Amino acid sequence: MHFKNKVVWITGASSGIGKELAIQLAQQEAILILTSSNIVSLEDVKLELKSTPVHILPYNLLELDAISVLVDKAVSLEGRIDYVIQSAGISQRSLANDTTMDVYKKLMDINYFAPVAITQAILPYFKKNNSGSMTVISSIAGLIGFPLRSGYAASKHAIKGYLETLQCELFKTNITLSLVYPGRINTNISKNALVGDGKQYGATDENNEVGMDVTICAKKIIKGLRSNKKSIIIVKAERILFWLWWFVPSLYYKIAHYKGLQNK
Repeated sequence: MHFKNKVVWITGASSGIGKELAIQLAQQEAILILTSSNIVSLEDVKLELKSTPVHILPYNLLELDAISVLVDKAVSLEGRIDYVIQSAGISQRSLANDTTMDVYKKLMDINYFAPVAITQAILPYFKKNNSGSMTVISSIAGLIGFPLRSGYAASKHAIKGYLETLQCELFKTNITLSLVYPGRINTNISKNALVGDGKQYGATDENNEVGMDVTICAKKIIKGLRSNKKSIIIVKAERILFWLWWFVPSLYYKIAHYKGLQNK
């Protein structure tokens, strides 16, 4: 198996895509390091993966200044890291002009600055060994804008620019960098999303209820990582919106306006 005895560090591992990746990689006998701010949920995930070597490394990624220390701890657990999968993230459900700057900052800190800080800190290890894989779970909103996601989309566009630049800079090395662009996935992402004043949205919206099953999403990500794909796009009906955005932008904006604001 491709991931057997590989050390895989997953952030955002207590729920959603991150948790499902941990479950499926455990089945492939990977050695896992799991990070989240939710220690109780991490321990629950560890119990589910009883037959697999699992390290719990809790951390609040909003503490950006100490992320280099976090990376050192992660590396020290097994003496190496083969794969880093950054799945931690937070979404948004608010109109741009109803969103405070504090909310925009939190979205950027979690979705952009934290992944950049982890990548910057792990790169010296990867460069020293001329190997290693870095994956960031972005979103289809990292490719196209959509109503009620101004800060979320901005943060996901930002991480795309950063990681694609690194892909160019490290092209001649054996270090692989992948961006994953999921569309609607059936997880709790909308429940945990921020509204304009910073509170949680607290409900599962229609987008998630009709989304792809998270087990299928994780399988597609793992398949893409095995193939060293630089971009892994995981969409169903969203593919049509993306096509419209590319080829018939005026129609895309009309549909996105009505679809995105229909329940507002």
